[in-house]
Amino acid sequence: MPDLGPVLLSLHLAAVTTVILLVIGVPMAYWLATTKARLKPVVEAVTALPLVLPPTVIGFYLLILMNPSAPLGAAWVSLTGGTLSFSFSGLVFASAIYSLPFMVQPLQSAFEAVGRGPMEAAATLRASRLDAIWNVLLPQSARGILTACVLTFAHTIGEFGVVLMVGGNIPERTRVISIAIYEHVESVEYAEAHILSAGLLVFSFVTLVGVYALNRSYRLRVS
Repeated sequence: MPDLGPVLLSLHLAAVTTVILLVIGVPMAYWLATTKARLKPVVEAVTALPLVLPPTVIGFYLLILMNPSAPLGAAWVSLTGGTLSFSFSGLVFASAIYSLPFMVQPLQSAFEAVGRGPMEAAATLRASRLDAIWNVLLPQSARGILTACVLTFAHTIGEFGVVLMVGGNIPERTRVISIAIYEHVESVEYAEAHILSAGLLVFSFVTLVGVYALNRSYRLRVS
């Protein structure tokens, strides 16, 4: 019987990260989709950095930020009494940074596809900005929102470099699937590594098929 601890911890981490990024990503993506500010390219570049930087680089700087001697790490210690690095909370913080583009970019594309027309029509009916976003923009962006959530969840499940740098390999706390696979390979336990790897491969494949099928179904309904 394979150890399900890393699987359950990975699912927990991916779920928490997806919810947090959805709350952060919607206003950020809406601002990026509608603003003409000169700062927009800078914000877009910062958001996309995790796509091009090696995970170990991101993990290294996050580890420095989480150090108890750094402002962020010291504030966390004063609030909770524990360190942010090598903890589940630290994994959530790091995953939110690393998976940010997988939430924001699909949302931004969805909001840009809706355009200003529906929002301006809602404004002529005296709907407030918040009402228009809640009742017009978000329903019409449902496919993009679902795609962003699925991609963020799947990407967080497969994290390795950042998780290893900021979380290490602590059972029940930071030992997620990718770390467990790495440990099994290091211990020449290929059967256990194969079970987890095959499960992750099937999960990723099914996730991508679901995303493409969703996009195809939505286009057919629109047609």
